[in-house]
Amino acid sequence: MTKPVHILVAEDDSEISQLLCGIIKKSGYTPQPAFSGTEALLYLEQRQWSMLLLDLMLPGMTGEELLQRIDRNGDMPVIIISAKGEPQTKVTALRGGADDFITKPFDIEEVSARIDSQLRLYARIAQPALPNVLCHKELMLDRDAMSISVNDIKLTLTSREYEILALLLSSPKKVFTKANLYESVWQEPYHGDDNTVNVHISNLRNKLAKAAPGKDFIETVWGMGYRLKP
Repeated sequence: MTKPVHILVAEDDSEISQLLCGIIKKSGYTPQPAFSGTEALLYLEQRQWSMLLLDLMLPGMTGEELLQRIDRNGDMPVIIISAKGEPQTKVTALRGGADDFITKPFDIEEVSARIDSQLRLYARIAQPALPNVLCHKELMLDRDAMSISVNDIKLTLTSREYEILALLLSSPKKVFTKANLYESVWQEPYHGDDNTVNVHISNLRNKLAKAAPGKDFIETVWGMGYRLKP
């Protein structure tokens, strides 16, 4: 299940705040408006946020002051949205910890795109580093060498077959649905084309069987998908 995205919007202008919250909702995320720097700080202290959209000219506590008070631990992008568009202001904000700077008046599509871009970037950063060598029984995958071997016999796989096996090896106990495999390996939405996944799994099984006769590495979990055989 995808983790919900909650975005804090620190903006004192009610119309702009409403516009930004609308952009966030349209993208499928959950906004929370804050109309002063002190109110935004209270929200930040109460829970973890996926992102902060921050105006600089806020009552109570300025955006610059709030930026200095934030303890993000590298897990929350901050996008400044401000009418203060002078180059030095941008430089100071970015060096002070902001990840992006959008000048008012802004383009709705640009704001939406930058939000998505920063969320994708932080999602990649947050992913735990995978080991360079993945092993399961007699099967070994070396990420650095982009090689797969069974009992020290190197296999010749297509790029799709390699990615499927790498995905299975990354979570040996997890059952991957055909949709999981297709969207992760092909990087495209899954529209129920079972044949594409089935053919690649079949070819992969055949190559593994030739290298290790009598061994079965990939298990079909009927009605669910595939996983490495325990």
